[in-house]
Amino acid sequence: MFMTIEFEGVIFHWRGPAPFLFVAIPEEPSLDLKAISARVTYGWGVIPVRARIGETEWKTSLFPKEGRYLVPIKKSVQQAEHLGEGDYVSIRIEIDDPEG
Repeated sequence: MFMTIEFEGVIFHWRGPAPFLFVAIPEEPSLDLKAISARVTYGWGVIPVRARIGETEWKTSLFPKEGRYLVPIKKSVQQAEHLGEGDYVSIRIEIDDPEG
């Protein structure tokens, strides 16, 4: 494990890449992510992570947007955790070290 971030935020709709529901990572952890992004990104600034809300864990990629990163909330996660736009959630994300 390279980095773990836990935070809370509100699920919002953004007409970006599917699944359209996201949670923004707060400013300070987003700065930490930006600092390591060149090491962990696989292109276009996106960062692969494992995310967890409640009992549901999934693999996804963080999207950079306006100085922060967005966590996409997959449809399967929305259904499993009974989530929708406007819900306040606690999220844990884990970034693996690409160098082992």
